[in-house]
Amino acid sequence: MIRYKGLIIEDSYRAQGLRSKLVQEITRKGISDRRVLEAIGKIPRHYFLDSSFMEFAYSDKPFPIGEGQTISQPYTVAFQSQLLQVEPGHKVLEIGTGSGYQAIVLLEMGAKVYSIERVKALYDKAKEFLPLLGYKPKLYYGDGYKGLPRLAPFDRIIVTAAAPDIPQGLLSQLSDNGIMVIPVGDSNGVQVMKTIHKDSNGVFTEKEHGQFRFVPMLEDKK
Repeated sequence: MIRYKGLIIEDSYRAQGLRSKLVQEITRKGISDRRVLEAIGKIPRHYFLDSSFMEFAYSDKPFPIGEGQTISQPYTVAFQSQLLQVEPGHKVLEIGTGSGYQAIVLLEMGAKVYSIERVKALYDKAKEFLPLLGYKPKLYYGDGYKGLPRLAPFDRIIVTAAAPDIPQGLLSQLSDNGIMVIPVGDSNGVQVMKTIHKDSNGVFTEKEHGQFRFVPMLEDKK
């Protein structure tokens, strides 16, 4: 149970049961990484939604979080996390903090998370709210296209918004034997989920993993 802005939020037995059913659902859809499933099963997703959506927190659907942004569908979060192949201790750059839910999934998987949010209101909320849950990713307010060059390289990079193309600045921040996961395509339509692997010789290999829908990746600070 936590207290946030005068509200008391608790993780009820009912919420825990619904979360268990959600894990079963995304397992049926093809998520097999045990650490991803354990993270989804542990984290109270309803903490990250407006109270008006509380009853629907464990549906496998995206929901608005304000400022024109969304919390991704749980399957999408799990799918990107699985593609990322995170190992404990990996240094992960996340582009698009949003609610902070994806960052916490990665922390639960043992990653060291560095997350950039372009929308100031969302950045401010995540910075205040996530520590109340016991999580402290390193959060930055800025332009995700630029990444965090002064802290590079990163073992993994995950982009949680639709990019019209693969930002070269982010590729340059990927370590040897690193992986980037990014949805690429027209922000008004569907995007193709891609992984970009960088080998020990600095050679990039790109793969596609089906179609998804994301809010657009934004440039410049607001």
